[in-house]
This record gives sequence, structure tokens and C-alpha cells, in this order.
Amino acid sequence: MENIDLINSFSEFKDDKKIDRVMLMSILEEVFRAALKRKYGSDDNFDIIVNPDKGDLEIWRNRVVVEDEMSEDDNEEIELAEARKIEPDFEIGEEVSEEIKLHQLGRRAILALRQNLISKIYEHDSTNLYKKFKELEGDMYSAEVHHIKHNAIILLDDEGNEIVLPKSEQIRSDFFRKGDSVRGIIKTVELRGNKPAIILSRTSPEFLRKLFEQEIPEVFDGLITIEGVARIPGEKAKIAVDSYDDRIDPVGACVGIKGSRIHGIVRELGNENIDVVNYTKNTQLYISRALSPAKVVKMDIFEAEGEKKARAEVYLRPEEVSKAIGRNGVNIRLATQLTGYEIDVLREGEDDEDVELTEFSDEIEAWIIDEFKSIGLDTAKSVIDKDVTELVSRTDLEEETIIEVQRILKEEFDK
Repeated sequence: MENIDLINSFSEFKDDKKIDRVMLMSILEEVFRAALKRKYGSDDNFDIIVNPDKGDLEIWRNRVVVEDEMSEDDNEEIELAEARKIEPDFEIGEEVSEEIKLHQLGRRAILALRQNLISKIYEHDSTNLYKKFKELEGDMYSAEVHHIKHNAIILLDDEGNEIVLPKSEQIRSDFFRKGDSVRGIIKTVELRGNKPAIILSRTSPEFLRKLFEQEIPEVFDGLITIEGVARIPGEKAKIAVDSYDDRIDPVGACVGIKGSRIHGIVRELGNENIDVVNYTKNTQLYISRALSPAKVVKMDIFEAEGEKKARAEVYLRPEEVSKAIGRNGVNIRLATQLTGYEIDVLREGEDDEDVELTEFSDEIEAWIIDEFKSIGLDTAKSVIDKDVTELVSRTDLEEETIIEVQRILKEEFDK
């Protein structure tokens, strides 16, 4: 096989992997030099001439003429008698250039060269694919379901690139069949071996942000800005929006008449409940809005100090507490995520010196605290004020456990 034949035999890779001919020639030179190093020990004295216009490649070995029987390196030196077989007027010290044909490398070297060439072409293709999708991280992307595994869905885009939607990145209510189009954001792109792993996510808060940008014209145009996003995928989300134009109601524009604008986003997210709130730099007002639908009576803000996080003590009427916390604590968790403040909910009129039982979670196990909460006792004083016998009868706790809990709580107040 001549050098040019080897080049032509790999034309299908050039076409399939969209590698231009110049890049193919560059890969060929790299592969040939590796083959020359293996056979001759060095490729320093070889010239590889690539002609991308003609699509051919020549290999020339350059050796210095030395006296007969004085050659110390057959790769870099050639004896005078052998040199004069090539051209009769060569003299000692001159340089001889002779073309190396592919068959001179040997059959095994040719097979290794072909395999190395295939590997390099795929490596080049993978590198380009990695770079392309790395630039798309955080962007919306669509692909079609190719096949479904127990822990992931494998998608293919229009160019046949494989994209993975892991179970952990799917919304709980997601259900797809082969051929369905799936939207998400490119979460991460990693090189695993020589192959890029492209991970799609539908649970990321950024997915909700991108849906708003795509579905709400004012957000897309920059008239409305998204200042914060918090999600519990498939359950509930809160998104804070603002506008520099006083004529625009950012919440109304995002929701639409009777929810017409936000309906498509809710449907895309498996009927995830979305609260849209007006953003403000007024911390107390922002936290109050984040706790919607609960109505806050008053609030104390404690800014972050050292390792202590910023915190807000929020006082509500007793009937508003459950609204602020939400089912399974979802509402208060989202408000915390959205505002960046740890939020403690307190009932208006409660003894300010009383302490929530959850404050003792380092000393009292969570399941014990839950036992007290199940009978309506969620503060330290409410537990201390009850008789041990009554608590034993109303909970599944042992007498010794209750006595120990009351001791811990009393010690706190004694301090």
C-alpha cells in the first residue's frame, strides 16, 4: 500500500467525523512520526511532506555519508559504498535523502499505524465535541429519547451526539417514551477516557430560569430580570423577578392573565407549583414576600457574623404558621434558598424567651423531637411545663427519656 493509498482509505473518517483534509494530514503526520520512532528509534532525521491539495504524503530519511565500516548509527549515517548505490558521485560528509515507502515499515507496523490513525481521528472528534458542549454548559438543549435504562435516559441530538439524562436529574413525574423530545440544560460536560460525557438536567434551578427566558418575551428581551430562583423539583419553586421599567408589572407579565403565560412552564415541569414574587433590596420585605402566602406580623434580622449565617426571626399569627412552613416544610425551605437567610418562624405573642425544640437537635435526637411535636409541643417551655406521667401516656417515649429531655431543656434556661 502506497502512502497516498493509506490517506484515501481513511476518507470515510474525514466525511463521517467532519474532519477537514488539512487536519487529517496533520493527524497523519503525527501518526507516521510515531511509527518511524518505533521502527528507527528516532524521527528527528525524517522529513514528512504533506500536500493537502493533492492529498499525498512523502517520507524522506536524511543520513550523513561516512567511511565504509565506520557507521555507528544506521538510522542517521550511511556508508559510502551504500550511498554510491543511490548516486555514484556521493562523497563523505554529504547528506543523502531517500524516500521511505509504506511497505518498508513492515506489515505489523502498518497495522499498528492504521489502528493509531483511527484512534487519533476519534480522539480529535471527541475533543471537538467536548469543546462544543463545554461552551453550552448552562444553556437549554433539546434531544430525542433513544433508549431508556433503569438509571438514565440516553438521548440523541440532531447530529447523533449522545446525551445522558440521569435519574437524579429527572423530575419525579417525568415519563418519556422512545422518540420523545426532551428539554433540559447542559449541566456538566466531562471527558471520560477519550469520550465526552454530556449530562442533561431538568432539576436544576437554571432550567427554570431558562424556561422563563424562553417563554416570557419580556425576560428574553431583558425588560424583566430574574434575581433569584429556588426549586424543589416537581413540587414547588419560587422565582424573584424585577423590572427597571416602572410601567411593567414583572409578576403580572410572567404569570399572564389567569396564568396563561406560566402555564406552559408549569406543564413542562410536571405541574410544579411556581410562586413568582417581586424582588426588592429591602431585606424584610423580600423575606416577607418569599414566605407568601403567609402574612408576617414582624421580623428581626440578624446579619451574618463570622461563621454564623444571616438569620431572620419571623413572627406570625398562629393560623399563619402552617402556611409559612408549608407541607413538609417546603415553603420555608424555598424561602430560605431564595433569600439566603435562615428563617425561624415564631408565633406572635409567644414568650420571647422560649426556644424552639429544633434548636436542641444537637443534644436531642430528631425522632424524639418529632414525638413531642406530634402532640403539639414544639417549644422548650411547653415540654418543661408538662408532667412526666402525662407525657409518657401521650407519647411513645420512655419515662427515662422524657426526664433526660426535660433536664437538658431546664439546663438551657438556667444558663
